[in-house]
Amino acid sequence: MRTMAIIGNPNSGKTTLFNRLTGSNQHVGNWPGVTVERKSGQVQHLGKQTHVVDLPGIYSLSPYTQEEKIARTFMLSDTTDGILNIVDATNLERNLYLTMQLISLGLPMVIALNFVDEAQSQHIQIDCKQLSMLLGVEVFPISARHGTGLPPLLDALTGNAKTLHPPTHQPTYPHKVHTIIGEGVLLLSKMAVRPCSRPFYAAKLLENDPVVDSELALTEAQKQQFTALREALCTHTGESDPEMLLASVTYDYIETIVSSCVKRPQQQKPSLTERIDRIVLHRWLALPIFLATLSLMFWATFGSIGAFLKNCLESFLRSIVIPHMGTFLLAAGASDWTIDLVCDGILGGVGGVLSFLPQIVLLFFFLSMLEDTGYLARVAFLMDTLLRRIGLSGKSCVPMLMGFGCTTPAVMAARTMENDRDRHMTILLTPFMSCGAKLPVYILIAGAVFGTQAFPVIISLYLLGILMAAFSGFLFKKTVFRDVSSGFVLELPPYRLPTFEGTIRSMRDRATDFITRAGTLIFLMSVLIWFLQNITPTLSAADTPESSILGLFGRLLAPAFSPLGFGVWQLSVALLAGLVAKEAVVSTLLILYEVSGGTALGGILSGVLSPAAAYAFLVFILLYMPCISAFSTIKRELGGWFWALSAVTFQTLLAWITSFVLYHIGMLLF
Repeated sequence: MRTMAIIGNPNSGKTTLFNRLTGSNQHVGNWPGVTVERKSGQVQHLGKQTHVVDLPGIYSLSPYTQEEKIARTFMLSDTTDGILNIVDATNLERNLYLTMQLISLGLPMVIALNFVDEAQSQHIQIDCKQLSMLLGVEVFPISARHGTGLPPLLDALTGNAKTLHPPTHQPTYPHKVHTIIGEGVLLLSKMAVRPCSRPFYAAKLLENDPVVDSELALTEAQKQQFTALREALCTHTGESDPEMLLASVTYDYIETIVSSCVKRPQQQKPSLTERIDRIVLHRWLALPIFLATLSLMFWATFGSIGAFLKNCLESFLRSIVIPHMGTFLLAAGASDWTIDLVCDGILGGVGGVLSFLPQIVLLFFFLSMLEDTGYLARVAFLMDTLLRRIGLSGKSCVPMLMGFGCTTPAVMAARTMENDRDRHMTILLTPFMSCGAKLPVYILIAGAVFGTQAFPVIISLYLLGILMAAFSGFLFKKTVFRDVSSGFVLELPPYRLPTFEGTIRSMRDRATDFITRAGTLIFLMSVLIWFLQNITPTLSAADTPESSILGLFGRLLAPAFSPLGFGVWQLSVALLAGLVAKEAVVSTLLILYEVSGGTALGGILSGVLSPAAAYAFLVFILLYMPCISAFSTIKRELGGWFWALSAVTFQTLLAWITSFVLYHIGMLLF
């Protein structure tokens, strides 16, 4: 079966096209050895199948970011049979730089010219036949969003048409660069590299690419020959930097292509994106608009809409599912302990967490909308000035905003940062963002203790997380990360309306992930907590929860939290369970207090916790060590145990100190 690599710039519609081509025939995992997501799938057309791999969005095959390293390694491997290059029709000049590098690989290739509908709306005329002739590659105009123009592309991908062939010619770069690259190709004729890809390797060696140099293991004589070619190239052109020289002549070549096959209106009106940016990026309006957007998102999630949906699901689980399951087990002759385990332990714990599903989905819906519309990139631009004060660039804002959804993929997102210093700092600060898994705990405790004031309390936790990240960043900047932050370069994509299919897919994936966690980690944790609560250290039945293994362990742990106002053994055990998954805090409390719903549990907690203690408990949940999944990702991204353990130790100490201070301030005020 043919394997095609789908590759293109970020925001070129690559993922939309991948989803359109593969439908439900896709698989998601991680690239071997790294935590960057890998997507692959099957394209079926007229009885034929093609295996496609969706590579990370990149701007070039230069190995700077992790995404570029992955894409480059895959493209140079023997598993790649062909290339599907996605090109944005509204921004040919930028997109074709990657295309030129792909052409130099010499693999069978087609180009999907995406967003042709947007180009037409901007009165941009593109002669696809002329573009195809100049590039030596078949070009298919499509709109991945609307699914137009796909049949001819599918014919090429699946082999029903004879259009999938290697480029018919290599780019003829000006200033004799093409000739010198050809001489480099001849020098590589005896090297163990794919013959069709020799122009790519030759160009990279002329750029003095250290990665290619080490990969090919050139002899000293070969190195001297390429050094002579490099010096001849620089002497002929009068340039001193070969990498910048090759980039410059590549863009010169692209400009000649675009000028001969693209026509734009002489007097262009401001685009919709430009008109919107005049408002959302306005000097005085930008920040209020951003804050208003966040307020709307939090109001819908934590306010009347989210609360109503949560209460409906909780009522269904508590009033219908659990009683009916108890009746069913009783009629089936199940023992009392079995009924107790299933109804109180499993359904009580897992069901209590699942009742927060509507609010989790709402939160991810808004985050998906911010990302898909293109506004998230604008937020990064707005935050650049503020993040500079703590030693980061605006690019760090994207992973940190993703941290409001889930810490694990947010930490992975820091891989796109070129500078190790910025990447490490971003990874260390991202866990301070309130991930979606903490949301059930916030809603439960704040709703129980603060009642109608729950909404501002929850918002204050989100703001406190941001402030703690800023404080920690400033501290890191003055101590372990003293180097200057890298420059900030970020593409602002055009505004686009999210597709219905894409939004539903995103919400479905997040809901599936949450339900899977509830059905695995929370399920196992609920069963374990139930057993440990009902047996003593001598493995006999516990008369009271306090005499159980869990009770004894909780009482040993509780004194550490007494100065924070919540030195109750049940809460101590719940915090320990939260290390597995933050949602487990809720399920653990439901089991320990032997109730089946959040409302009943809230009534108990309102009598256990004072307002000051409740807020201190929520602050500790916000700041202490993230879940095991996030911790393992941080360990992998930071390269070892030392940084990972140092990070969680710092976070937990900061959580204890901050909770202690706020608790005693609260006791003085209230």
